[in-house]
Amino acid sequence: MEEPLATAGTAGSGTSAAAPEQPAAPADVQAQPAATPAHPAAPADVQAQHGVPADDSAYARIRELIASGELGPGDWLREAALASRFGVSRTPIREALNRLAAEGIVELSRNKGAQVVSFSGKDVADLYDVRAGFEPHAALLAVPRLSDADVDRLAELAAAMEEAAGSGSLEGLSALNKEFHEIFVQRCGNRHFAAALQTLMRPAVVAHTFHKYSPEALQRSMSHHAELVAAARARDGEWAEAVMRTHILAARNAAGAVQAAS
Repeated sequence: MEEPLATAGTAGSGTSAAAPEQPAAPADVQAQPAATPAHPAAPADVQAQHGVPADDSAYARIRELIASGELGPGDWLREAALASRFGVSRTPIREALNRLAAEGIVELSRNKGAQVVSFSGKDVADLYDVRAGFEPHAALLAVPRLSDADVDRLAELAAAMEEAAGSGSLEGLSALNKEFHEIFVQRCGNRHFAAALQTLMRPAVVAHTFHKYSPEALQRSMSHHAELVAAARARDGEWAEAVMRTHILAARNAAGAVQAAS
């Protein structure tokens, strides 16, 4: 992986055969990949994708790479390579990495760059302990506020997770799980509470947890999702609260115990 990333970094910072009539164009914009020939003259980070600013889009896409497990604990995040991949300059990538660092998802090292945070067994157990204290309450608050469309989406996600677990697609499972839990968090009716919970839902930890699950623990997790959907459809917040607490603690025991023993 390091050689391709190093090559991308050279392309992003060295002098290129840019047309002389565009001397003011930043080097990392000139080095845009040929995958976007339809818009050769416009800097990609000025073009908001679907109305989303470039730094927000970069933040969401990098976070998704971590949530899916494509980028795992300890992996380095090279600005030039990410800029080339997303078709933007390095500025929005740098801003996105700073945001992820503030959330504790990546770690910034002077003269080295950004790295996906690695967690010890105690770190994993501690994170799940805090989630078990807060996330069930979010479910209690959210369930009465869920729309029919929200419940339908929860059901779709639970079914998709069941299918992904059965096929062994753990990377896809992690991304689906993230959206499932975020519905409860986003609908809790308290934006400060929701923002605090978002920092605890570390995608790298969740992705790593699924890889540590035994088949029995994974199936139990899928059953919890199905029961959470049933509680949501019944608009029973207390039921959802109880299931969510059991669900989070089961994840702690399944992942934390294995890591502590390793």
